Amino acid sequence: MARRAGIGRRTTGAGAPASVSATDAARGFGRLVDHVREQHVEYVVERGGVAVARIGPASERRCTLRDFVALLRSRSPANESYLREVEAASESANRPAVPRSPWERSSTRAS
Repeated sequence: MARRAGIGRRTTGAGAPASVSATDAARGFGRLVDHVREQHVEYVVERGGVAVARIGPASERRCTLRDFVALLRSRSPANESYLREVEAASESANRPAVPRSPWERSSTRAS
């Protein structure tokens, strides 16, 4: 979001985040946040020419279900012994716990 939108200015470095004055950021905060969300860009907020904050996407990388399926298809299948171990661990961890009977006598009995 360059000056034409009323917020920020580009720094000279390639790929460097745009800088925006604290005043401009406050005046156009909604537009600034929309631009960050839609374009996945980062801004450096400056006060008196000194960087004081960054505003950028909350997550660096987004992954969709389609991306996940493509990742799984790109990998070689797991070997059978590994799958058996995972299945055994899953069964063990998901086995329902049966509470002890409250009427059962304990092995330590007062005499």
